[in-house]
Amino acid sequence: MKKVSKIVATAFISSLLMGTSTVWGASFSVDSLKGSNDQILTDVTSLAGIGDFGNENGASASTSFRNPSGVIALSDGSILISDTRNHVIRKLKDGQVTTFAGLNLLKDAKGFPVGGRYDGKTDASFFQEPMGLSLDSKGNLLIADAGNHAIRKIDSEGNVTTIAGNGEVGMKDGTGSTATFNRPSDVVAAADGTLYVADTLNHLIRSISPNGEVKSLNALSGRLIEVTPGQVVQAGDYLDGALQMAKFNEPTGLALDSKGNLYVSDTGNQRIRYIDLKQNTVTTVAGSSTIDDKGTVYSKTALYAPGDYADGPANKALFNSPRGLAVTADGGLVIADSLNHSIRYLDKGQVTTLAGAASLRGGETDGVERSAAFKNPVDVAITSDGNIIVADAYNNKIRKISAYQLPANLPKDANVKVVYGPQWIQFDVQPEIDNGRTMVPVRAITEALGYTVTFNDANRSVQLAKDGVTIELYIDKTGVKRIVQGKDSAVKETDVAPYIKEDHTYVPVRFFAEEIGLDVQWNDAARTAILRTKSTITR
Repeated sequence: MKKVSKIVATAFISSLLMGTSTVWGASFSVDSLKGSNDQILTDVTSLAGIGDFGNENGASASTSFRNPSGVIALSDGSILISDTRNHVIRKLKDGQVTTFAGLNLLKDAKGFPVGGRYDGKTDASFFQEPMGLSLDSKGNLLIADAGNHAIRKIDSEGNVTTIAGNGEVGMKDGTGSTATFNRPSDVVAAADGTLYVADTLNHLIRSISPNGEVKSLNALSGRLIEVTPGQVVQAGDYLDGALQMAKFNEPTGLALDSKGNLYVSDTGNQRIRYIDLKQNTVTTVAGSSTIDDKGTVYSKTALYAPGDYADGPANKALFNSPRGLAVTADGGLVIADSLNHSIRYLDKGQVTTLAGAASLRGGETDGVERSAAFKNPVDVAITSDGNIIVADAYNNKIRKISAYQLPANLPKDANVKVVYGPQWIQFDVQPEIDNGRTMVPVRAITEALGYTVTFNDANRSVQLAKDGVTIELYIDKTGVKRIVQGKDSAVKETDVAPYIKEDHTYVPVRFFAEEIGLDVQWNDAARTAILRTKSTITR
């Protein structure tokens, strides 16, 4: 990063960090629209990164990252990013990506940046695989510097210091550099200045007091697994109850709720745990897996509980390596379900999927809800306007999930309406409901979507055509046919037929829209059919 004067750097960093909060945003569940299947309607877009494994700064659409693993939204609209394999903290602001803190001067034999450990000014400091980011009440940026097995801090004047840890792997309580960690993945700050750390490979939740004293809050696992002949490792374990007796398996994500209690993404157990710091208890609030009659969640040689995917009641929901967490303003919990390549939502005892996971395989498409795709999303943050920022690690991108909003000019009346993304489609005659289906005047809908319409009197059909694709429907007859480059497909059965009324031809908007690849939802409160493009690829 180019050096700037001390005065400029100090003023810039102070304005960037001060006045931030750990809980952001409008009510995501209350303020969001829901579709026909009670799915919260969301749009996924790419904010930064072209998907390449690199370290290019500049315009966000042309930048590159190496496994970004931590994100935090600041009050000025900027986003800080732990660019983990580049060993730096990056900043996204006004469509530009810059390096916020850290250097990498050396490269390894494969040409990848090499990290280090050095305190100093932001433009003269070194990190080693930084991951989780947080802010304390004074506006200091806290960093779980995983590869250095340490917790670092950047203050409002741009000074990088080490709060705890000394760069060595260990599991020792103590003060400052006398304490040791094993790849801490996340850190959060309580209102009283206490820090909480997900000490991942020690399977511990640690606390750091304002004077730097590190304590282990829960019990060590004691579960030993032979991973290869003659090689034994200490695996994590699972136990709820009193905090000092509780056990975790590679906890990686932390989030404080409005009560000052702690959510923990217990990754190796495929669960979300909750630490009541006043009662000193641990409970499981979401996630499950097979538990035998002895109460264990593991097979004899397994490091982790088996992962899977299921929405529903929290105690029956299934995750696959849940990681980053963020609390919404209304108390919901956003979860980066990394190996399900999805973003999940825990609210009022129910787990739903906000985006991704349609195929349970990774991808990079932007789009709507389950048609969008991620590849190993590992962290989430909430912005002041209620959007969700995602560190999409294996896509090397920063993504945004926003709640879909109806067009501002949409009338609030009982008439049937149709929208296409942010556009209200206006008709010369009103759409209407027939047999539970939204029927629309064909010319207006085709013009709005860029299709041409023709009629065939011989077989009383209407053809809607664009880019070599024709959708054919039949007046007073059910069924729809898709014709691509002149080649017919079989007629697909429908439950409602087009009809002519007062010289206007009405067609069922759902069947037409779905045949051309649009997502179709019905919002009963607004009496509106919502059409949106399912997916796009942004590069």
